[in-house]
Amino acid sequence: MMRVALASDHGGIHIREEIRALLDELKIEYVDFGCDCETSVDYPDYALPVAEKVAKGEFDRGILICGTGIGMSIAANKVKGIRCALVHDTFSARMTRMHNDTNVIAMGERVIGAGLARDIVQLWLETEFEGGRHATRIGKVGQYEEAQSE
Repeated sequence: MMRVALASDHGGIHIREEIRALLDELKIEYVDFGCDCETSVDYPDYALPVAEKVAKGEFDRGILICGTGIGMSIAANKVKGIRCALVHDTFSARMTRMHNDTNVIAMGERVIGAGLARDIVQLWLETEFEGGRHATRIGKVGQYEEAQSE
């Protein structure tokens, strides 16, 4: 069974609630790592723990939401082993799973509405990685990442 780590900063709390409801409907196990306020917080404080838990294998996927999704995606991609995509449409959600084997997705509450966010997440969760030539490409990124950490 898939396990999902979920988090937002203050700019993404409303869509995060919609995603929680979707995950409940889909009977997907998740842990919500916050935040629970509308006062300004720092997105790395939420993005980095989710990305670390996904990278360690504690969760299969991560979902991050802030005002634009940009800060969350930048922070998550600093964690070795994370392939986080900023997605605001269903085509990109499908392709980022099929071709890039993303394990974290970021979205912006100030960019998209709750209905589209639900559609994006459901499609992203249900789409499988194609492998093949795409696995070779992902492997090259992983090799570069390994070389940088030496």
